[in-house]
Amino acid sequence: MAEAVVIGAGPNGLVAANVLADAGWDVVVLEAQPEPGGAVRSDRGVHPDYVSDVCSAFYPLGVASPAMRALGLERHGLRWRHAPAVLAHPLPDGRCAVLERDRDATAAGLDAFAQGDGEAWLRLCRLWDELGDPLLHALLTPFPPVRGALPLAAAARRAGGLRVLRSLLSPARTFGEHEFTGPGGPVMLAGGALHTDMAPETAGGALFGWLLAMIGQRYGWPVAEGGAGELTAALVRRLESRGGRVRCGAPVASVVVRGGRALGVRTASGEPVRATRAVLADVAAPLLYGGLVGWQDLPGTLRADMDRFDWDHATFKVDWALSGPIPWASPGAARAGTVHLSPGMDAMSDYSAQLATGRVPAEPFAILGQLTTADPSRSPAGTESAWAYTHVPQRVKADAGPDGITGIWDERERAAMAARLKDALERLAPGFRSLIADRRITAPPAFREHDANLRNGALNGGTAMLHQQLVFRPVPGLGRAETPVAGLYLASASAHPGGGVHGACGANAARAALAHASPAGRLLTPALGALGRLLAP
Repeated sequence: MAEAVVIGAGPNGLVAANVLADAGWDVVVLEAQPEPGGAVRSDRGVHPDYVSDVCSAFYPLGVASPAMRALGLERHGLRWRHAPAVLAHPLPDGRCAVLERDRDATAAGLDAFAQGDGEAWLRLCRLWDELGDPLLHALLTPFPPVRGALPLAAAARRAGGLRVLRSLLSPARTFGEHEFTGPGGPVMLAGGALHTDMAPETAGGALFGWLLAMIGQRYGWPVAEGGAGELTAALVRRLESRGGRVRCGAPVASVVVRGGRALGVRTASGEPVRATRAVLADVAAPLLYGGLVGWQDLPGTLRADMDRFDWDHATFKVDWALSGPIPWASPGAARAGTVHLSPGMDAMSDYSAQLATGRVPAEPFAILGQLTTADPSRSPAGTESAWAYTHVPQRVKADAGPDGITGIWDERERAAMAARLKDALERLAPGFRSLIADRRITAPPAFREHDANLRNGALNGGTAMLHQQLVFRPVPGLGRAETPVAGLYLASASAHPGGGVHGACGANAARAALAHASPAGRLLTPALGALGRLLAP
């Protein structure tokens, strides 16, 4: 028995548990896997001398998020490490757009693409100086952002009002072409948008691309020293220091609901675990609704809404143990922790169009991590622990490339897609293939072996496009952590504000549970329920 049961020891679940423990609640976290972390784990599975990050690796939102920063994880052993440069996008002609740690250095590099593009970058940085903090607060706190709305509105008005809003809600391609003359700035912004499932032509992509770039400019895109698992370990140590418990190898089979209220959970072994105050689910919405909670305990409209739930794209990933640094033709790429691989904006649009039509892209846009460049502890001196991932359709209809990939992801198809990534790297870094000492391929179906929420490697808990954000996440309603079951809160990336290792989904769920458990919560609960029914009858 505990006051709160948290389902899932991913970063959102662990942040939620920490917030509740800080409030004095007795908290137990139940995790299906043999170790905590979800998508935030590391191992030596590629090569015993190399530390590889199993899923995620670089954490710009982790250092920028108020929810994560408030936990003070550095006091619990976490150490952030930065590469000399944040991000690079090398082009086939040898030029390279580089997001440096210093904004003036970034601007100088962009001026090499087109005179005046450096000042355009500094103009975007000044916009961030005006909007950044209130925007992060508004985006990463519960929706609607009652406390954050006025400061954000005031800052937006000072920065240009509706004109700025119009620009940030435009597609990344349009925004980049309006702001810059050369290709350097636009490909960095569009590449940021492609960290989600937004194409260069998707409305709102400019906001995502600008947000990630500006966070990188201010905070960097760091890794956890020693591996992604060290971020998880710090969250666990902090929780345990406050009396919380994490039980691994304890998959939850169902949420126990009586009289419309969550009373606890039942594990796969049949063990009941009572929750006297709340159950928080760091679980993808389609696994919670109609899965852990049966449809008989949920409104019929929710079932219809979940039938229309849109996952983000599937993921294909390769980890490499390299005998030396990647031999980039563009020297700027060698200094960056993260490198975007694509010939340019048109190639990124083609890649996105192929995904949208169910085809495996012929020229994949890939995100590559140079882990040893960021954190020398990851592999022996003079070597590199690296990975690259790209997106593929959730349901493959055809292969836009020459290999006839069908989406069954057998050994032949895994090898063919891995070769496609290797060839993309070889074109930008001749001699790369000769450095491969070992590799590990993670095809879409294998992601669920690491974390059941990652359907085919859908990393964001559902699409990041506007029709499934804010009041529409995960279904039309309030966009909050509350669910139709009293005492049950959605704490995963399927809740607002969505994907990314920022912990905000978990923190929002924990604060909702605390609010409903307070005396004022007796009024809050029916009021929110009535408003939700009004918005989504």
